[in-house]
Amino acid sequence: MIMAKLKLGTIPDDKPVKLTVELPAAIHRDLVAYGNALGRETGQGAVEPAKLIGPMLARFMATDRAFAKLRRVGSAAPRPQPASPGSEKTT
Repeated sequence: MIMAKLKLGTIPDDKPVKLTVELPAAIHRDLVAYGNALGRETGQGAVEPAKLIGPMLARFMATDRAFAKLRRVGSAAPRPQPASPGSEKTT
């Protein structure tokens, strides 16, 4: 059997945020297959599909050059400062 290097590694045990999504059945089947392959590669045992989605999205966003550029540009832009009490100008 040929063992390919998967893009995801061990899935960290992190506190999740509940999110409900609907996926096409084909994507769910692929997630199940990916979870099985990842489990074999990392020795974790099968990884359930719901635990794959977060790391996959994180990996996708981390490797999206256009998104990284937008984040850099957006973080460099000055952010409006909230007005402090009594700083309003009256004319």
